[in-house]
Amino acid sequence: MDRREFLKTGSLIPAVALTGLPGAAAASSPSQWRVFEVTTTAEIQWPAGISRVWLPVPLTADTPYQKSLGSRWQAEGGNASYSEDGKYSLGIVRADFPESVSTPKLVVVSRFATRDHGVNLSSPGAASAEDPAVLQLNLRATELIPTDGIVRDTAFEITKGAKTDMDKARALYEWVVENTFRDPKVRGCGWGDIKSMLETRNFGGKCGDLNAMFVAMARSVGIPSRDIYGVRVAPSKFGYKSMGLGSANASKGQHCRAEFFAQGIGWVPVDPADVRKVVLEEPPGKLAINDRKVVAMRKKLFGAWETNWLAYNTAHDVKLPHSSGPKIPYLMYTNGETGGKALDQLDPDSFKYTITAREIKA
Repeated sequence: MDRREFLKTGSLIPAVALTGLPGAAAASSPSQWRVFEVTTTAEIQWPAGISRVWLPVPLTADTPYQKSLGSRWQAEGGNASYSEDGKYSLGIVRADFPESVSTPKLVVVSRFATRDHGVNLSSPGAASAEDPAVLQLNLRATELIPTDGIVRDTAFEITKGAKTDMDKARALYEWVVENTFRDPKVRGCGWGDIKSMLETRNFGGKCGDLNAMFVAMARSVGIPSRDIYGVRVAPSKFGYKSMGLGSANASKGQHCRAEFFAQGIGWVPVDPADVRKVVLEEPPGKLAINDRKVVAMRKKLFGAWETNWLAYNTAHDVKLPHSSGPKIPYLMYTNGETGGKALDQLDPDSFKYTITAREIKA
C-alpha cells in the first residue's frame, strides 16, 4: 500500500478550529465558513497494461471564499505522487499502477473551508492590487479561447459605448444571459470551443461553454478574466434545486464559474451559465427569462456566488503528468488511462469513479 499526504495548512482539522480564520463570522452570518470533506474514488475495472489516474485537489492558493485544509490519498499496489502549478492554483494527484495490479484504484480525500462570496459593485474601495503577471496571464488566449477575430469583433460590438471595464463586463454578462441557452444534449460541461460557437451561431452549451464565452470576450477587450473549475458539494440554501446537489453523490456535479478583475474592487465573481441553468431546469422547468426566479439569480450572479461548491483550479490546456495523450482543455473531471488509452472522463459509470461530499459540523 502506498499512502502519501499533502498538507497545505496542517493536518485535517475539525470545523471548530475555523474560528481563527480571517473573516470567520458568527453562525447567523451569510459569510460563515463551512467545512466540507470530498472523497473521490477512481477504479479501472479492465486494466490493459500500465494504468494511470489523475485527480484535482482544491485550489492550492487561499481566496476570500475558500481555504484548503489538506488532502490525503491512497493508491494500493501503485505509486501516488503530487504536483502543482502555482500560476493556476492547480494541484494534481497522480497514481501509476503496474500491469500486475488487477484493479487499480486511487482514493483522494480533501477538506476545505468555504463561504459565500460577493463584492460591493457600487462602492469601489481599497482592494489590494493584483500582481501584473497574474493579470497578464488572464488576458492570454488559450487553444479553445481565442481573443482575436470573431471573438474580439463580437465583444467590441457588445461593449460599444461602455466607458469602464465594469460597464463592459456587465454588457458581456447580459449578452451571454440573453443570447445563449443551456443545451442538455451537451456531454459533461462542454469544452468551450468559443470560436466555433460564434461562427456557427450555435450558442447552446453548458458552463464550460457559456462561462468560457464570457471569459473569452472579456479578455479580448482587455479585461482580465478566468474560468474556475470545480464541483458542487451541497444543496442550495436559497431553495434553487438546479443550483445544488440533491444528495451526497457529486459524481456528476461538476461546475465551472468565472470572474473578472476590476480596479478598486478586485476579482468579481460571475456565473451567466447558472442563470441559463435556472431557466432550463428550475422547477417546473423552461422558465421565462423574466420569471422572478431567473431575475433574482441573474442579478445575484453578477458579483456574487453561493459557495456550496468546491473550486479546483483555473488552468487551461493542461498536460497531465506522464500522460501519453494530448493536453486537455481543463482539469475538472477524474482522468484515467490504461495501456496508453484514455478512459472516458465524462462517464463516471463506465470509468467507475465516484465523488461524495459531506459537510463537517462543529
